[in-house]
Amino acid sequence: MNPFTRRFLFDRVVIVGVGLIGGSVGMAIRKHKLARKVVGLSRRQASLVKGQKMGAIDEGWTDVAQAVRGADLVIMATPVEGIVKMLEQINPHVRKHCIITDVGGTKAEVIAKAQNVLSNPSNFVGAHPLAGSEKKGVEFASADLFQNALCILTPVKNTNPAAKDKIKILWSKIGGRVKQMPPEEHDEILAFVSHMPHLMAYSMVESIPDAFLSYAAGGLRDTTRIAASDPELWKDICLTNSRYVIKSIDGVVKILSQIRKAIVERDDKALVDHFTKARAKHESFPEF
Repeated sequence: MNPFTRRFLFDRVVIVGVGLIGGSVGMAIRKHKLARKVVGLSRRQASLVKGQKMGAIDEGWTDVAQAVRGADLVIMATPVEGIVKMLEQINPHVRKHCIITDVGGTKAEVIAKAQNVLSNPSNFVGAHPLAGSEKKGVEFASADLFQNALCILTPVKNTNPAAKDKIKILWSKIGGRVKQMPPEEHDEILAFVSHMPHLMAYSMVESIPDAFLSYAAGGLRDTTRIAASDPELWKDICLTNSRYVIKSIDGVVKILSQIRKAIVERDDKALVDHFTKARAKHESFPEF
């Protein structure tokens, strides 16, 4: 064992994708001294330069083999389709006992890919921190992004318990509240509480006539803030969780159809019932 490793949870951590989330993970790991070295891997040299200036990484590489060589943890922090593609690229270059994890917004497809392409799939631990911003880029990263944020781990039957425990410790140390569930359960829940709201925000903004936009006030801006999110990221989420995303959309369409019918029929009782039920649910949201 490297003599320096004993003082750290990990020796060499590689973050694939040095953006808002990847950069924030790197900053948090460095702030809490959880690794001897944090390395960035990106296609864009500019992102690596920014990441070093921001204190998110110690060094950066655009070459996969150079970046992951000697790593004992690789964190996949690209959009989901990028994670799926990069798993195959990093596999020939990682050590047998290297732990691989991710921060993707959907889990079942990523984990299925990991099981199929990794030489040691038991060391893959699916993870999803429920934190972020509509902003994009490492310049918006923060070491405190995950403070009190829920982080969901999605181990499967063959997941190495030691690997899972180390990832649990990692997220706990950087401020996360760790919860565990199966990948399919994660994807269904997130379709309703995260994926569908983003699609609603995109849809609302797109439906507004351009001539009306100059009259947009605080209520509309607050309601549709997440429509400023990265389109590529949300395209990937929709396509890798299509079953449950469609289910959540169908649920909204059903309720909107009922509200539309009540308006057409001037059924004030039905309208008040819908709005009262929604308000009661909203008041039961957890507060952090």
